[in-house]
Amino acid sequence: MSSGSQIAILGVPIDLGAGRRGVDMGPSAIRYAGLSRRLGELGYQVVDFGNLTVPMVETTPPPPPDSRLRYLEPIADMCGRLARQVADIVQQGMLPLILGGDHSLTIGSASGSARQRRLGLIWIDAHADFNDEHTTPSGNIHGMPLAVLTGRGHPTLTGFAGRIPAFDPAHVVLIAVRDLDPLEREALRASPITVFTMHEIDRCGMATVMERALAIATTGTEGFHLSFDLDVVDPREAPGVGTPVSSGISARESHLAMELIAESGALRSLDVVEVNPILDERNATAQLAVDLVLSALGKRIL
Repeated sequence: MSSGSQIAILGVPIDLGAGRRGVDMGPSAIRYAGLSRRLGELGYQVVDFGNLTVPMVETTPPPPPDSRLRYLEPIADMCGRLARQVADIVQQGMLPLILGGDHSLTIGSASGSARQRRLGLIWIDAHADFNDEHTTPSGNIHGMPLAVLTGRGHPTLTGFAGRIPAFDPAHVVLIAVRDLDPLEREALRASPITVFTMHEIDRCGMATVMERALAIATTGTEGFHLSFDLDVVDPREAPGVGTPVSSGISARESHLAMELIAESGALRSLDVVEVNPILDERNATAQLAVDLVLSALGKRIL
């Protein structure tokens, strides 16, 4: 993206996919941190489409206690509408920037971005989000979107890109994962997805990991979708997230990853998810989210 390009912001205040309330307020917190203004200062034309209309827990019939896919129908409806709107944004020549909300929304945002083009996928997250209804210990769909997007998931969720899988697993990279469920770990080991855990980041450094990831996501594709879950950052620097996990990457490592993404010139769409203002401190996590988006879109130190 270059100065003067158009960016389309769309909020998705969904928390039906999560086990803890509060991430539905994430889009408001990120906007409050000055997202549109600061993108404008970076030279972009910003169009804010407001929020996708999504159901609330209070107005949605509760799922059965033993449900393996909690709130499947309303989440599938949300993802279908989101995919259509994102695909329309792409058709208009704008870069979609989706604000979450829990990570289930990426089933829709990434599928919509990939509907008319072959994209790679970079997934930066403390969790793999690679469960399905057979492996999930919780039934929460925000733990399943990466599996769905690579063709391993409930048929109600897998077809929003117009093909299955939406993303070829050979062009998918998972970065900074450090918290896996047992059956999810087995499924991930059997998958062609490339995984860089915290071990690889500690051992090789973020720059090396990102260079490898970008090569995988861009070879044979038209660019890539980026999904960034704020819980990938260590909770000492990003306390306001739905499912914090200790010993994460630093804010500076996060910025380096985003800066290298910007330098690649191959970013085609992105979502920023799982900001939970209820658990935040003075909106610090939402502010970090804005700073990282700016780095991904070309903001430089010098």
